Amino acid sequence: MKPWILYALISMIFAGFTSVIAKLGLSGISAELGLAIRTCFVFVFVVAFAGLVVPISQLTGLTRGNYLWLGLSGITTAVSWVFYYKAIKEGEVSTVALIDKGSMVVAVLLAFFILKEQITARTLAGASLMIVGLIVIARK
Repeated sequence: MKPWILYALISMIFAGFTSVIAKLGLSGISAELGLAIRTCFVFVFVVAFAGLVVPISQLTGLTRGNYLWLGLSGITTAVSWVFYYKAIKEGEVSTVALIDKGSMVVAVLLAFFILKEQITARTLAGASLMIVGLIVIARK
């Protein structure tokens, strides 16, 4: 197995835990406060992790493009998280999490148009099944 596949599987498992644990943490508080607290923990963990594994020499190699694209990614992540937390606060985690994974279809399309990645028959079939699944779930 290629390392990136293992990393993606680990991400999938922890993302699954994240939603359920977050729903428990939102008990009695607003989605916005819960997200703010969670984000503080994420920030501390990620900075500490980067401090352990990222060579200092990489800091000098940062470009305006790095800041621009990673900054925009941070903004889109924040918007996604705000609405995700609002959704899990009010809805069922099982349904919200499945709908959220429809982002894969958006990512495939953006990867095709912006990154010029190929859309294979397998990718198209998988994305189509995701869309059908989202329709089934959303019509609950």
